[in-house]
Amino acid sequence: MIITHLSAECYPIAKIGGLADVLGALPKYQNELGATAQVVMPFYNNKFTKTHKFKPVYNDTILMGETDYDFRILTLVDNTLGFDIYFVDVPELLYSDFVYTSDDTERFLAFQIAALDWIAQSETLPDVIHCHDHHTGLIPFMAQESYRYSMLRKIPVAFTIHNAQYQGSFSHDLVYLIPEFKFSRVGLLDWNHLINPLACAIKCSWIVSTVSPSYMDELKESANGLETLLSNEHAKCIGILNGIDTDVWNTETDPLIIKNYNQDTVEAGKQANKEWLCNEFNLDVNRPLFAFIGRLVEQKGADLFPKIFSESLFGNDISILLLGSGEKHTENELRNLKTKFGDKYNAFIGYDEKLSHIIYAGADFLLMPSRVEPCGLNQMYSLKYGTIPVVNSVGGLKDTVEDILDGGFGICHNSATVSEVCEAIERANAFYYTDKFKQTRSEIMSIDHSWHASAKSYINVYNSLNPFL
Repeated sequence: MIITHLSAECYPIAKIGGLADVLGALPKYQNELGATAQVVMPFYNNKFTKTHKFKPVYNDTILMGETDYDFRILTLVDNTLGFDIYFVDVPELLYSDFVYTSDDTERFLAFQIAALDWIAQSETLPDVIHCHDHHTGLIPFMAQESYRYSMLRKIPVAFTIHNAQYQGSFSHDLVYLIPEFKFSRVGLLDWNHLINPLACAIKCSWIVSTVSPSYMDELKESANGLETLLSNEHAKCIGILNGIDTDVWNTETDPLIIKNYNQDTVEAGKQANKEWLCNEFNLDVNRPLFAFIGRLVEQKGADLFPKIFSESLFGNDISILLLGSGEKHTENELRNLKTKFGDKYNAFIGYDEKLSHIIYAGADFLLMPSRVEPCGLNQMYSLKYGTIPVVNSVGGLKDTVEDILDGGFGICHNSATVSEVCEAIERANAFYYTDKFKQTRSEIMSIDHSWHASAKSYINVYNSLNPFL
């Protein structure tokens, strides 16, 4: 079975959110199951592309309206990712310092057209085309409706919604950029009088998945305007929980953390990493350490952090360390808290991969008060590293974290409000001083959230679309 994944991100090449982590792991685990999975993504101007060598495997020209764009398909000279990866190089549009810009319509449309042009002429066509998020959302339509891709019409197309808040809508005035199709089919592109790639993908894909079962349920009630569409298409919708790459996220072998450890040596290992963090960020190592890693945006509940941190640090003998970036107003407020709380609080505004690993290894608790969390990977990383998650019970957080009061291993709250999160932090602080705390953080390291089961679930879905695969 040949599976071609198409995505705007893939770890470690280009990462903005969890989408990159999924595409950096799922194909590898599918290959371990005997499939031939590959990834096609844009060629950006970033650290990875500047430090690796590539070779061309195809070149051609795409016509968008009245403009010709030359493009190449590149692949890595030395590939150690565990799957084949191909890059769509459209220098005039995609070779950007940024994965996303303020207006990505033409950029990602060019990516999708060039990718399909290359796939369509290949000697061996894929058995399944698997698209991810709205940046690839027009591929299901074009593969089905555009005349130039008639050879792809019988190939099953799967589509995964990683985050329904972002849909990529643009005006019908730009419909001429899409390769020619029977115009009576234009309604498949439309949602609320705009061309909506996410809505289009839901209509045209053979199967639609989300990254957790609970998120699929939630989308039927809150999907940024697509609720009725998802309800109408429910027969082809499924939720498959994401996994994590346990080759990368492994406390015994992780080269980025200060001291490696396992379930038997978790106390010494976490203490060494915590001591490094506290020394680096001027925090008291004797206090329970709460951490946040992620984007400082409303979806993650980050706009609540200034009040949550102020109330929690004032009322409890704890430390908080934050790693993230996002909305500038929130960033500034979180910076300003440093002078207020001394050795109880610090923040690194930005992103640092090594630091994130050390925080997972050294923190006692991980905060995830997300308003929306399609799956969430951070809580899975924290469990693997013996760090107890404190989460809002939505989406994938609901599917992966059970409260200690119900016989589980995390601290859960039921809404993203200042009072609920502060109460959860107080409960976690009290739990830190119980005998069960050390036992719990050892036990959670054995919870299996690897990609093995999820990769197999996707293979089963592909087989259901075409029993001859």
